[in-house]
Amino acid sequence: MIVNILRFSFKEETTEEEKAEVLTAMRRTASVESVSFSTVGQDLGDPAEGYTHAYCVGVADLAALERYMHDPVHLAGDHVILPHLAGLSAVRLSDDMDPELNDKVTAMHLKKVATYPDWGRLVEAVSGGQIPARA
Repeated sequence: MIVNILRFSFKEETTEEEKAEVLTAMRRTASVESVSFSTVGQDLGDPAEGYTHAYCVGVADLAALERYMHDPVHLAGDHVILPHLAGLSAVRLSDDMDPELNDKVTAMHLKKVATYPDWGRLVEAVSGGQIPARA
């Protein structure tokens, strides 16, 4: 299982209606066939860290991760979601002990950036160049 947890906050100018639209898009993305489990909602971490919400998905393996990354619902959702985010932090974990797993996931992310450069620019704008989701 590969688990991706995103903690995020909204830009100040994001309206309540836009926040609801973003959360709906996230829930839609988190419900694609390649996702084994998911949750979207409030972040319960330290408020001083600045994150207000969280997104978590688990996918079974690398094949499921690739389907998830390129799913049309995911691709469309990111264009609704990312422009409204002020900050983004990621935690990735897996029960797969392959020592090369991180490199494989990173390679998949870089391939996605090469395939969808507009998406890559959106992610970079929110994450400050960090590879936040690798997905």
